[in-house]
Amino acid sequence: MELKRRSALIYGLLLGVWVLVVAWQVAEHIRVRKEARAALVNRAKDISTTLGIVLRSQRRFGGVVSKERLEASLTELVRQEKTELNGIALLNAANEMVASAGTGIDLQGLGIAGTTEKWNAQTVTLANPVDLGTNLTYDIEGTNLPIILSRQDFTNRFAATNRLGGPPHGPPPEPQPGDQPTNFAAGPEEPPPPPPDNDTNRMRSREGGFRPRFGRPRWMSEEEYQTLRQKQGVHSFVIVMSTQTLRETFDRDLWLRSIIALLAAISVVGSGLAGRNVTKSSELQIRLIRASELNSHLREMNLAAAGLAHETRNPLNIIRGMAQMISKQNDTPSEIREKVRAIVDETDKVTAQLNEFINYSRPREIRRAKLALDSVVNEVVRALAYDIEEKKIKLETKGEPMTIEADEQLLRQALFNLVLNAIQAVGENGRIQIVTQKVSASEATVKVGDDGPGVPPERRQEIFKPYFTTNQKGTGLGLAVVQQIVLAHGWEIECLANEPRGAIFRISHLKLMA
Repeated sequence: MELKRRSALIYGLLLGVWVLVVAWQVAEHIRVRKEARAALVNRAKDISTTLGIVLRSQRRFGGVVSKERLEASLTELVRQEKTELNGIALLNAANEMVASAGTGIDLQGLGIAGTTEKWNAQTVTLANPVDLGTNLTYDIEGTNLPIILSRQDFTNRFAATNRLGGPPHGPPPEPQPGDQPTNFAAGPEEPPPPPPDNDTNRMRSREGGFRPRFGRPRWMSEEEYQTLRQKQGVHSFVIVMSTQTLRETFDRDLWLRSIIALLAAISVVGSGLAGRNVTKSSELQIRLIRASELNSHLREMNLAAAGLAHETRNPLNIIRGMAQMISKQNDTPSEIREKVRAIVDETDKVTAQLNEFINYSRPREIRRAKLALDSVVNEVVRALAYDIEEKKIKLETKGEPMTIEADEQLLRQALFNLVLNAIQAVGENGRIQIVTQKVSASEATVKVGDDGPGVPPERRQEIFKPYFTTNQKGTGLGLAVVQQIVLAHGWEIECLANEPRGAIFRISHLKLMA
């Protein structure tokens, strides 16, 4: 009971350790997923910084950005970051797209209830991963945002302003490669010269104190400018990042965590099996110790019982002898003679049982020698010839001559008990067959069969137990002695059915000699 409680405690501890390991791996996997997502968002922030630089480099004509040049630059940016960046979109104040590059841009669901991230199986869409104002340089006072116009739209608006009486200017010059951004404004006003390049101004520039001013173009009315800002002004932008690298990181980490959990499970199962084997070994050792003690006690009891049986047999012989003397006296009445014969018969029965018990309790010392098996069988048949003739039994022996290794006296006793058991089982004119047979080049078997009532299947194992018998006149030790002799030789005995009726006792694994 103590061992069972200890085993249950060990199994519980092992299971708890495995649960802790699995929980630890799950927590670590969740942490890795969070860190990988945060790393992807940080990468999007880095790209947004690059996007701000692109917007600054494309500004022309009072904060107006050429859509064609901007989208070409954005396309080049997507191409350079193609492993992670799928697409970029610039939005106005109404969350309408004014410029884009790349693929996979889906604005549905963004901006609702402050939603700035939308994750799906293949991509993640991020709206303004950083403050747009930190990436662009504007008027220090202001709220001015870059305005994105296509070249044709810009030309049309400029021409319309001239027709309405605006300042007489021709269309803005076509941008050429290598042009510097120009603050295009009507009138003779020239753009302010840049501040002198000195330490103070450089410091002001680094600290953000100096920013060039980009206001409304003078060829555009205030109302038109405000309307254009609402429709074409850059208010926010959206970055579409690929999650392929993220998913590969997830899968790799999940496989690693799964392998760790599997190894932990194997370790726990192995430890449990090892603990179970140790427990079984401990239980087996305890049983062996108890069995050894019990065996020693039984051996002592066996010796005491054998000594008692031996000492009891001597008085019985005296009683039998005295009863025979009384029956031989001439003046003994016939009634006394009958009672004396009953005493002699009962004494013989008790003496036979004592002899069987002493024979069963005697230690079996095997003296192996070469002997002819058919010779031993013939001697047993001759010894029981009177009983065979008395019941008119037909006994048949079959088999080729062979030499085996066995103790001759013990083998003769075992065959004698088997044949005697068969004689007692059959009726008059019964049949008994003794068959010796080679099974292989090194083994042989002996079969003693009869056509008696046979042995039921459920009793074929119990029939070899001491004092178990189906014969009213039997002692129940004959077959137990046979099994004892067979096991001492290392053989095997079985009780089988004999078709169509009867029983067969087969001794197998007899060792053949050349």
